[in-house]
Amino acid sequence: MDCRPGCAACCTAPSISSPMPGLPNGKPAGVPCPHLDEALMCKLFGLPERPAVCSSLPPSAEMCGEDRVHALHFLNTLELATQP
Repeated sequence: MDCRPGCAACCTAPSISSPMPGLPNGKPAGVPCPHLDEALMCKLFGLPERPAVCSSLPPSAEMCGEDRVHALHFLNTLELATQP
């Protein structure tokens, strides 16, 4: 499955604990990644600076559903369930 254009739910809902350019302490949950462009595409895609967690989260029908709303809900639920 390919990413849905204009979605970026996986770049918004989850927290990212690993450092990345401009965010030495990672990214909090619910905050859009500052490395998204105007079309909500990752500007770090394919670069070594991209956090490993981003590369390891492939899109899936279960996660992405039919629209961005579904994906955000799914990922927010996972985020809450995995909080320390």
